Amino acid sequence: MPLPKISEARELSDEQLTAEITAVKKQLFQLRLQKATRQLEKPHQFRHARHRLAQLLTVEGERKRAAASQATQE
Repeated sequence: MPLPKISEARELSDEQLTAEITAVKKQLFQLRLQKATRQLEKPHQFRHARHRLAQLLTVEGERKRAAASQATQE
């Protein structure tokens, strides 16, 4: 299973981006819960989820910085 691409995250709207961030954080919580109760079958999902969250947060930060720089130029 390949890691998700950042281009997919850049195609999302702001609302979709926020919803996706929330969903990935919930997924990470569930994975930690499964690990604690020894029910985790696919440990590579941690890496994929953390990678996806980092991508989403990067895109969100880029958009916030772009909006801030636009506001200061006006």
